[in-house]
Amino acid sequence: MNRVIEQLKANQIEYVENEPMVRHTTFKIGGPARLLVMPRTAEQAAQTVKACRAFGVRFMAVGNGSNLLVADEGIDACVILLGKGFDAVRLLDDTTIYAEAGAPLIKVCSFALEHGLTGLEFAYGIPGSCGGAAFMNAGAYGGEMKDVLYRCDHIDGDGNTGCLEGEALALSYRHSAYYENGCTVTGLYLKLERGDREAIKAKMTELLGRRKDKQPLEYPSAGSTFKRPEGYFAGALIEQCGLKGTAVGGAQVSEKHAGFVINTGGATCQDVLALCRQVSDTVKKETGVTLEMEIRVTS
Repeated sequence: MNRVIEQLKANQIEYVENEPMVRHTTFKIGGPARLLVMPRTAEQAAQTVKACRAFGVRFMAVGNGSNLLVADEGIDACVILLGKGFDAVRLLDDTTIYAEAGAPLIKVCSFALEHGLTGLEFAYGIPGSCGGAAFMNAGAYGGEMKDVLYRCDHIDGDGNTGCLEGEALALSYRHSAYYENGCTVTGLYLKLERGDREAIKAKMTELLGRRKDKQPLEYPSAGSTFKRPEGYFAGALIEQCGLKGTAVGGAQVSEKHAGFVINTGGATCQDVLALCRQVSDTVKKETGVTLEMEIRVTS
């Protein structure tokens, strides 16, 4: 790790050691990252990956941390944070937006509205960054990233730049090729359509209102805790089993929306995992349906 730090200093790449991950996840849970690196460019991100590979240091990329549960003992690795400074958004032509991986989805949605582009309204209010949205094919209210995403730039596991386009992205329900290929998304290309600004704004306002009415946005969480089982809705199954309000330590099945496990204050990773096991075991026993966690757990 010290050799990696020497390389970061030589390339003037910002970093901190033993950084609490509670500051970098929407769940507000998790111990420290041994090394947290904050690249400002794709070149700096690539240099970081190359240094980690050269000196045998495990690394992982994180954006807004909106779908991440970090272990209580932390992450004994180099965490590459693609956030502020890695969040540029620009118009490539009349209907194409390019966004760096650290750009918040809400920023890109607002940019689309500003330029009268429709197709991304579904993402307004999703508390994630573009890189994470591409990684997991984020979606809501009948829309998914695969509807608008046609190319991603990335850095592979050796620090080389590349891209995936079209079918090679392998976008499906909460999945992309990036789950398996070990690459880090650095930029997204979104193809939208010309639309009426007032209609776009009205749709965004409507969907944000629905989120606020139905989701426990007042508490830290990682969004929907479980994937949607085929033919069912996870939240409905959990509610059907009488699990709303069930708690383990500071973790609780939201009383507002049973599909969310929330941090009511001081929840640990172990609290969340124990509660999720209890929920999935109960749902399996009472309904026969297997729930799969949507949240990524890392240590």
